[in-house]
Amino acid sequence: MMMELILCNCPDLQVAERITKHVLERKLAACVNVLPAVQSHYVWQGVLEQSTEIPLLIKARKEDFIEIEQAICALHPYQVPEIIAIAAQQVFAPYLQWVQEVTSRD
Repeated sequence: MMMELILCNCPDLQVAERITKHVLERKLAACVNVLPAVQSHYVWQGVLEQSTEIPLLIKARKEDFIEIEQAICALHPYQVPEIIAIAAQQVFAPYLQWVQEVTSRD
């Protein structure tokens, strides 16, 4: 099994909690860390923007990425939500086994 860490910034805690609940209840992720608010600076449609966002760190199986991406797009208010998957190169074996067990839908 391959594992990914999926990063997503949310505009507020309500959106972050809605996405977190969805992916956990559907066994698309084993764990979601909802981090404290951060200041994001970015260029959107040619304009320098600044906003407060809530980062999510989603731990999931690589094969569930498409479903997680679809869920985030459906539950997120941004036109282009930030969804970045980082393949885990090495994972502590017992943790990887736990992720497999928690996300198993057999």
